[in-house]
Amino acid sequence: MEQVALLRCKEYNTGQIEDALRRGFDLLGGETFLRRLIPPGSRVLLKPNLLSQEPPGSLVVTDHRVFEAVIRILKDYAGTITFGDSPGLGSSRRAAESCGLMEVASRYGVAFDSFEEWMVGKVEDPLLCPTFDVARAAMDTDVLITLPRLKTHAMMSYTGAVKNQFGCVSGLKKAAWHSRMPRPEDFARMLLDLNHLVKPRLAILDGIVAMEGNGPKNGTGNPMETLIIGESVTAVDTLAATLIGHDPQDIPYLRQALIHHRGTAQMDGIRVLGEDPETMKPENFQRIRGKSHMSFSNQGILQQVLTGILAPRPVLTRSLCIRCRQCGQICPERPDVISFTDGYPQWNMDCCIRCFCCQEICPTGAIYVKHPPLARLLKIK
Repeated sequence: MEQVALLRCKEYNTGQIEDALRRGFDLLGGETFLRRLIPPGSRVLLKPNLLSQEPPGSLVVTDHRVFEAVIRILKDYAGTITFGDSPGLGSSRRAAESCGLMEVASRYGVAFDSFEEWMVGKVEDPLLCPTFDVARAAMDTDVLITLPRLKTHAMMSYTGAVKNQFGCVSGLKKAAWHSRMPRPEDFARMLLDLNHLVKPRLAILDGIVAMEGNGPKNGTGNPMETLIIGESVTAVDTLAATLIGHDPQDIPYLRQALIHHRGTAQMDGIRVLGEDPETMKPENFQRIRGKSHMSFSNQGILQQVLTGILAPRPVLTRSLCIRCRQCGQICPERPDVISFTDGYPQWNMDCCIRCFCCQEICPTGAIYVKHPPLARLLKIK
């Protein structure tokens, strides 16, 4: 049975976060646990979530105070600590600088890796994807520790510890994976194969203020006062998804993890240490969508009809659009899906694969996901 520490932390104060995380490590086994996790002289790679360039304190990226608290604890165990990520669009260095992670890293002697140097990694017993072009730093490290945020996500419903490793794929190559894996179930198996390759050893998930609504970039904050620590990324996500009101099997990659025995994806396989999950559930958490069991592809007339009637679609709020055209740059099916009239995007839904990269990257929240009336009636949302 997997052990996961569920902790309460009321605010983004580095000292309070450090105290909470130390309580969590004590629950998981204390000094013995940490020495086993990080053998002497180990190279540790911290994998934050750097989705885009954001100011300090943004809900979109790993918070610099959580980052600092983790470093304060791990510096007494690791031989060296490095951190890195690869955003879907833009410079990873500028993303790390803008949100404050680079400044924290420089104070503690933590090196930065831009994830621009990549290598081909071969997956043992793949579910779907036998190889990946991944950041060399993710493969060369001894211990990869992932630092996700608890957020809603248009394609996966929820994003946390498992999906955070998608940042180990270099930025421009992410779009190719979306194009190759348009079905949520296939994309989910791809994520599980990627995690099987890079093997994160620990997840520290930040839900002190979680993102609800139009995530993973333009949602709003929900003060859950929650931190979750666990060695199993699927167990951490299973607990987090449960807290915000999902059946874990609503989440495509947790559903696939259960089917293919790739990690713990049911609450009855998790021993929760620390807080009682029932006391940590937020009221009225606004999920971006609920059940994700129905997936669609453009194969066959019936599938096309169902897609048109039931599948969600991106919608533009023109008053918020600044006509930056980032949605067109990020679209993996460009130029077939998004065209521009007077600078405003328009979608060709016959070609759209519903990856919602456009919604994810939009800097102003002008793009949101809309579910057709029949889908809402049938609760396929």
